[in-house]
Amino acid sequence: MSYRIRELHLACAAFYVDARLVRLSGRWIASADTHDGPSLGYGDTAFAALWMALAPFDGVIDELLTTVPDDALSG
Repeated sequence: MSYRIRELHLACAAFYVDARLVRLSGRWIASADTHDGPSLGYGDTAFAALWMALAPFDGVIDELLTTVPDDALSG
C-alpha cells in the first residue's frame, strides 16, 4: 500500500509552520510542527484535519491556511 504524504510550508507574518497531510482509508491525518512537538489533526476532509492540527496557532490559523496550495486539499 502506498501513501502520498503532502508536505506543506505554511507562513504568516511572524513565522512559518511545516505540516504534512496524508489520506488513509478515506480519512485525512495532518501534523503540524510546534515548539512543543507535533500537533495532530484528523477528519473527513484535508481541510478539517489541517485545521485541527493548526489549533495551537489560534489567532493566525486563517492566515496560515491562505498559504496552502489549492491542490493540497484535494483528494
